[in-house]
Amino acid sequence: MARTIPIFAAKPVSTATNLEFRVSPPLALYVHVPWCIQKCPYCDFNSHEASGTIPERQYVDALIADLQSALPLIWGRPVVSVFFGGGTPSLLSPAAIDELIAAFRALAMLAPEAEITLEANPGTVEAAKFAGFRAAGVNRISLGIQSFNDDHLKALGRIHGADEAKRAAQLAGEHFDAFNLDLMYGLPGQTLEQALHDVDTALGFKPPHLSCYQLTLEPNTRFAAFPPELPEGDTCADMQEAIETRLAAAGYANYETSAFAQAGKQCRHNLNYWYFGDYLGIGAGAHSKLTLHDRVLRQMRWKHPKAYLDNAFSNPVQESNEVAVADLPFEFMMNALRLADGFHPSLFEARTAQPIETIMPQLIAAKDDGLLTLSPEQIAPTLRGRRFLNVLLEKFLDR
Repeated sequence: MARTIPIFAAKPVSTATNLEFRVSPPLALYVHVPWCIQKCPYCDFNSHEASGTIPERQYVDALIADLQSALPLIWGRPVVSVFFGGGTPSLLSPAAIDELIAAFRALAMLAPEAEITLEANPGTVEAAKFAGFRAAGVNRISLGIQSFNDDHLKALGRIHGADEAKRAAQLAGEHFDAFNLDLMYGLPGQTLEQALHDVDTALGFKPPHLSCYQLTLEPNTRFAAFPPELPEGDTCADMQEAIETRLAAAGYANYETSAFAQAGKQCRHNLNYWYFGDYLGIGAGAHSKLTLHDRVLRQMRWKHPKAYLDNAFSNPVQESNEVAVADLPFEFMMNALRLADGFHPSLFEARTAQPIETIMPQLIAAKDDGLLTLSPEQIAPTLRGRRFLNVLLEKFLDR
């Protein structure tokens, strides 16, 4: 997922003080697996290098206990999707994934047609597990390819090579009808032609979904401390435009900031995020957003794997707080405006329990600046609004 939107300190405009949610949003389940074989220098996710064998048995038990403790908050609500993220979830065995999915079906109302995604790296050991993951109930896999160029993979600190990436992409297509390939551009030493070659190589495997996002130097990463030489901003902009053009010609819609999909193949789990749906996060450092009848609750599990395992059976939640009423309009817009098609005005009211008139002056100002299209049936960013998304979002902040 591209991380191009900062969290602003200012508060959004809103005058509402009391909330009443009449309909619960769709509910997704996120499962965080915090270990990697090696920490990538650009990664700011909650991931930790595994020293030896990961404590799989203990972690599976902790995840099930974590879900059990959260059931009162989601009772009676169907779970529409599951996403195993990380870290590297494919470090878990197929037997562990099978046990977890069975527990989700037994404990929560996991919809029969639920999308169940597992993130995986293209390493040979993990790719060999694909058939087992599919048999366990995973029906969508997301591969962290990043590049098909050995030099660029080395510069990114990836442990797989181009041949492994190609083999894993081939296996993904053999075992899964739905799969995603993650690609990055703007890599150290990368040219426009090389970025397009990565895209063309990916297209050769006919993935239903592609994620293409620019490498950014995130705080508290090795790349932030020791920054590599990256292509100039204009070159990266040319890469973005060329990639979007190439994928559009191949039949992929750029439905979200960095996501491209064939017709009907969008990631349903991520769409729920962008539509400001609810999600329960279990596992080390996982975040939740849950809508209750009169408030929106955010939670974070214990972040470090050891702290999580020490607390998962008694109190897995490290932090819990209500989202301020005044913050909800901006949080909604920060998600929904990532979507090319935007949203119906009624969705704003359903997700924030506030009338659309709350932000109408800001909507009109954004429309007048050519950043937004505004109608009774749809609110969506223009092409200019998508290119300058942060500028668009700033319209909804209190000055």
